[in-house]
Amino acid sequence: MRQVRPAVREDVPSIMTVIEAARGIMRSSGNANQWKDGYPSLQVIEDDIQKGVGYVIADDGAVCGYFTFIPSPEPTYAKIYEGAWLDDEAPYHVIHRIASLPEARGIFRTLMDWCFEREQNIRIDTHRDNHIMQHCVESYGFSYCGIIYLASGDERLAYQLTKF
Repeated sequence: MRQVRPAVREDVPSIMTVIEAARGIMRSSGNANQWKDGYPSLQVIEDDIQKGVGYVIADDGAVCGYFTFIPSPEPTYAKIYEGAWLDDEAPYHVIHRIASLPEARGIFRTLMDWCFEREQNIRIDTHRDNHIMQHCVESYGFSYCGIIYLASGDERLAYQLTKF
């Protein structure tokens, strides 16, 4: 049975395995520039768990996916270029660091359905080379809104879906 639950410290080794697998998926699909230089690091994942924003997806108790679900505001979303957010007034949640094992199917839909049960206004961003994630967000119904820049200066394609 598939379950989404808050990540705990005991999950960290499994989460790091999932992160490495996701990094491999990215590289093999032509996305060599996202999640570089060891990002997301062990410290980033531990911080997510401490802040209560890290979640795992488990199949029969075994961790097969990871993501963060963070309430607004997201500082890097304050300015959007070459477009506009669908709604720039209402509170929202942001989903970051989506990762799964290659053999796990339906992870994106599972986590999105779970997130939309808790929030009706969600934003997400991804690297221009991450065609897999672009396909997932567009297939789920997200609208492309424009470009945002991370604190590092790296560009990301930004999407939003509202269900209110």
